Amino acid sequence: MKKIMISLALVAAICGNLYAQKDTLHIYGPGGPLSAMQDCAKAFSVKTGIPVKVTGGPESKWLSQAQANSDVIYGGAEYMLTQFMQTHPGMIDAATRVELYKRRAAILVRPGNPKHIIGLKDLAKPGIKILDVNGAGQLGLWEDLAGKENLIGGIQRNIGGSFANTALGIEAWKKDQSYDAWITYASWHENLKDVTQVVELPLASRLFRGTPVALTSNTKHAAQAKQFIQFLQSTDGHALFKKWGWE
Repeated sequence: MKKIMISLALVAAICGNLYAQKDTLHIYGPGGPLSAMQDCAKAFSVKTGIPVKVTGGPESKWLSQAQANSDVIYGGAEYMLTQFMQTHPGMIDAATRVELYKRRAAILVRPGNPKHIIGLKDLAKPGIKILDVNGAGQLGLWEDLAGKENLIGGIQRNIGGSFANTALGIEAWKKDQSYDAWITYASWHENLKDVTQVVELPLASRLFRGTPVALTSNTKHAAQAKQFIQFLQSTDGHALFKKWGWE
């Protein structure tokens, strides 16, 4: 009888482990931090055996899924997660919200920098066409930068198109070669190396925005989700974010 009880206990433990390994954590957020989050998810899964699926992009593409099964939501800037919490009250566990890492603004130009853009003042010159993403973590980004150098009017006149999210901005950048520059995050160059070059801003002029993350209120895997966030905050997690252009 004792041997049977031990065997049953062993089977139960094995089954429990198998179930835990199949119970996927679901992470949702915008496209900006997606590559870094996916790399972190892979590393975390290797380390813990807990599978993680990260879905990123415009909120409209994943919201219904997230309402059903999300464990963690991240933002591309602090205001983005705040807006998400205001728009979907009760979905985020506000007490679990933490800041991860910041990313810096820069100017993306065409490879080879054919218009010889070296700073913000060049973006206010005649003949420069600027792409603008008016949302998705970049809301007001160019204006905050331009305001420091009294260039708001000049840069605004050169904006050739404004887009609601980065996915639409990338599509326009690739299709329309007439765009010369895009004030966005330097981190986007890591995903767009074949079609962009980075023009860094002087240290005194740089702006940074954060990357917030929080558990959802309806997560069924709170312990594992907290473990994932702890990994994001670890040295290993930070190294993966640095790889994708974060500070």
